[in-house]
Amino acid sequence: MKFLITGAAGFIGSALANMLVKGGHAVIGIDDLSTGKADTLSKEVVLHQGDVNDRKLLWSLLQDVDCVYHLAAKVVVPDSILYPREYNTVNVGGTVTLMEAMRDMRVKRVVLASSGAIYGNQPQQPVKETAVPNPRSPYAVSKLAAEYYTHSIGSLWGIETVCLRIFNAYGPNQQLPGTHPPVIPYFLRQAHQNATIVIHGDGNQTRDYIFIDDVVEGLISASSAKEVDRQTINLGSGRETSVRNLARLIIEISGKQPEIITNVRNDGGPTRMMADLTLAREKLNFHPRTPLEIGLEITYETDPRIRAV
Repeated sequence: MKFLITGAAGFIGSALANMLVKGGHAVIGIDDLSTGKADTLSKEVVLHQGDVNDRKLLWSLLQDVDCVYHLAAKVVVPDSILYPREYNTVNVGGTVTLMEAMRDMRVKRVVLASSGAIYGNQPQQPVKETAVPNPRSPYAVSKLAAEYYTHSIGSLWGIETVCLRIFNAYGPNQQLPGTHPPVIPYFLRQAHQNATIVIHGDGNQTRDYIFIDDVVEGLISASSAKEVDRQTINLGSGRETSVRNLARLIIEISGKQPEIITNVRNDGGPTRMMADLTLAREKLNFHPRTPLEIGLEITYETDPRIRAV
């Protein structure tokens, strides 16, 4: 098959692209390289630097494409609070532009990478796809809007659509910016350096951490699965881990003794979060295979930035 991946040089995009070419598929990527790194991609991936809102570029890249993976997005929640217009332009506007271009080029299917963040606080866990969304940030709102646009435009123009709500993905090569870094690479780096680990909130808030290989497996299944048109499906590990316990696991893996500080004045986000995987198992034959302990060890041992001084 021939695939186009938006956000191809990002954490999930590059892992997906590399796995697809390894499987013998043709892969074209588009990325503005604002956060992604081109050197993480296999040489067999044809990468174009560009904006997902560039319709002419999309037209040229969508020729004879069988399926599109739409991963291009701004993803830093605190930044979305400061710059909601930018998040709307990229995450919502970019989705609409892509769907219009797919309509024009008659592409059959799109798989949208959405987020478990759209759920916010929920009265029941694990959370099912039928739960009423309760987004807490402009980022979460933008991902929910992207879902609605994807399904509605797809239904109007005969494009098969699958939206995957990915929970807290982690693994080697995850972006590690200087501000607002993702929790797992941040904790791992701080632990390795015997530095301070800051936990926001009381540390009892839980998350569903899913290893990158399992995310990629779910994404690949969604490109060819039967009876998934207009489906919105959770991708998670199906395991609930508190931030405090995550820090404990990471300290054990590192063998170091970093200081832990709990900043209860800062919002730690939703109280609980765990994906119900019933629909993923039924529609995608999805069975995550990497326990958190193993995924953390792999990330700690294989990501050179974790050990950089």
